[in-house]
Amino acid sequence: MEKVIVTAANGFLGESLIRFLKLKYEVVAMVRGEVQEVSGIRYVKWDGKSLGSWQAEFEGAKAILNFAGRSVDCRYTEKNKGDIYSSRLESTEVIGQAIDLCIDKPKIWINSASATIYAHSEDLPNTEDEGVIGDGFSVDVCKKWEQSFFEYTYTNVRQIALRTTIVLGKKGGAYPVYRKLVKCWMGGKQGDGKQMFSWIHIDDFLRAIVFLMEETTLSGPVNMSSPLPEKNAVMMKKMRDSLGVKIGVPQSKWLLKLGAWIVQTETELILKSRFVLPDKLMNAGFKFEYPTIEEAFKSLA
Repeated sequence: MEKVIVTAANGFLGESLIRFLKLKYEVVAMVRGEVQEVSGIRYVKWDGKSLGSWQAEFEGAKAILNFAGRSVDCRYTEKNKGDIYSSRLESTEVIGQAIDLCIDKPKIWINSASATIYAHSEDLPNTEDEGVIGDGFSVDVCKKWEQSFFEYTYTNVRQIALRTTIVLGKKGGAYPVYRKLVKCWMGGKQGDGKQMFSWIHIDDFLRAIVFLMEETTLSGPVNMSSPLPEKNAVMMKKMRDSLGVKIGVPQSKWLLKLGAWIVQTETELILKSRFVLPDKLMNAGFKFEYPTIEEAFKSLA
């Protein structure tokens, strides 16, 4: 079996991915914390910032899939901002160093990135070739992250930066939070409800990773999103419908700011309009199992 390396393998996306990949590949899961014992998965410890014995695992691997990075679901204090930067840049740089040392280099290096790199847009969609890059702290993180990644160049290692939107899944990410709000009758529009909600179902995310590994021509930034984003107000209405909840109290900006302060996060995660389309995936022939948010919510309810 071909070997695939997954970093941050104990997070929502990483754990989902290794359990999906083990059906077809030899999976090496790189973790900072406790090494587990799971059938079909070999866990290896690393610190995400310095070379070590783990580097030997890269020799002859089919793919390196890097998802390391501190969660942005926090208040943007100076300490947290420093951790957000360093966790992304250090892990990316040390992976590049490890690949440099390989005699038999991996065939593909897929690095996590974010669709947050695009500017707030309610009217014009952002594609990989025609996207408008935004500004501010979150965008700066994304730009430096991709810059660090693409500073490494190879003739025989294909590189893809995953500009991922909101990943909807039962076991982590945004969906359980939104579901709880809806169940508490707080699932109305957020802010003015006009901001675009770009998303991808966890199953399509996992299938797209394998598609990108096996497809041989795609490189550079790739948008990981459904082809059919929705406005926030419409998205919340469709979630209420999927859960059989009739009432959804709207949440104004001031209420969202208060709530964000209470739970120690930022309103940007809710109010920024992410209007993202997956042109590269679609043009390469990827077929979404859940192209509409109704289908996604039905499978998750």
